[in-house]
Amino acid sequence: MKILKATPEHLKELVPLFDGYRVFYKQPSNPEAAHDFLNERLLKQDSVIFMALDKKGKGFGFTQLYPSFSSVSLQRTYILNDLFVAPEARGKGVGAALMNHAKKFAIAESSKGLTLETAVDNPAQNLYERLGWVKDTNVFHYTWEVQTQ
Repeated sequence: MKILKATPEHLKELVPLFDGYRVFYKQPSNPEAAHDFLNERLLKQDSVIFMALDKKGKGFGFTQLYPSFSSVSLQRTYILNDLFVAPEARGKGVGAALMNHAKKFAIAESSKGLTLETAVDNPAQNLYERLGWVKDTNVFHYTWEVQTQ
């Protein structure tokens, strides 16, 4: 397995993974919109995407990090917003490899670290905790969304 930082040249392999990720979260499949969204993120450098590829270059999974900042610590931090492993690659260490690669990236960038949120019933919590992630039980997480007509 090889992990690399995605560029627009990797969209052919990345788009099916990203579309699969969205379908997993109960969104309708839309490869064209997935392509456009990812292409914009990559061109604008809004996010950092790491892909796991097999020996033949087929995409196994990806993680997408969005930069943010901590005003309190005066440091950059990254939000690990997306993590997806193709069904045929699950249980083979792909998710752990992607998350560990994201950790190395955060260290190399001198950032405060990484943060993620997940559903309370997501079985991947076992992976996160095994990799040293700590569940924050001291804060509440709130959201506000624009209501569309």
